[in-house]
Amino acid sequence: MKIALLCAALLFTDAALADELADADALFAKKAYPQALQKYTKLANAGNVTAQQHLGEMYFYGEAGSVDMAQASLWFGKAAAKGNAVAIASLDLMKQRAARRADLDYWIVKYDGSDLRTDEYRCPAPRFPAMSKINEEIDRYSARMQAWQACHNRFVQYLNGSMPLTKRIPDDIAKLLTKDEMDKATAHLADVGQRISEDTQVGGKLVVADFTAWRTATEAYVNEHNEMVKNAPPPEKEERK
Repeated sequence: MKIALLCAALLFTDAALADELADADALFAKKAYPQALQKYTKLANAGNVTAQQHLGEMYFYGEAGSVDMAQASLWFGKAAAKGNAVAIASLDLMKQRAARRADLDYWIVKYDGSDLRTDEYRCPAPRFPAMSKINEEIDRYSARMQAWQACHNRFVQYLNGSMPLTKRIPDDIAKLLTKDEMDKATAHLADVGQRISEDTQVGGKLVVADFTAWRTATEAYVNEHNEMVKNAPPPEKEERK
């Protein structure tokens, strides 16, 4: 009789825990994270391996209020010790993240877009004198402007094709980022992309303005010179002796 009563009590306890776990899952699905956290914590402390796994996930992703990798590791460890496959994989993921921390931080806060300016797209701005008076010099500076314009246009096309810059995050790094980290990386890369676009636009306008000033002054000189030549009196003929 005692054995039968004990079995019945265990079955009742298991059923009650299952109901509480279902309640916790329902709260989590509704994004009622504080209430879900409370129930998962109670169940995890009671030894429920699924609750331990979910609790680790909540701390890992910041759904417990903030990201807490120490707590995530603790609860994943408890669940993994009981053979929970998700917890075991999560611990492995955490080890990979620790090994690649510098790479993760690079994309989250340190990336500056310098890799976009490879030799192919490095376009030094040409400098122009105030005015040119000889054809060779005019041709030389005109050719420099054409070369810069072609390079600038290639870079603009390449830059537009590189947006959004999140496409540049390597796949092996992207899979290690948490949602919160990916959101931060996305915001950071958007700022970098905006800055590069604005700098490129401003730099291009400065070159065009410099070139326009040179061309205007040069054309004015050429027109004035041609007019002087046109209106110059013919040379006097020498008298025969």
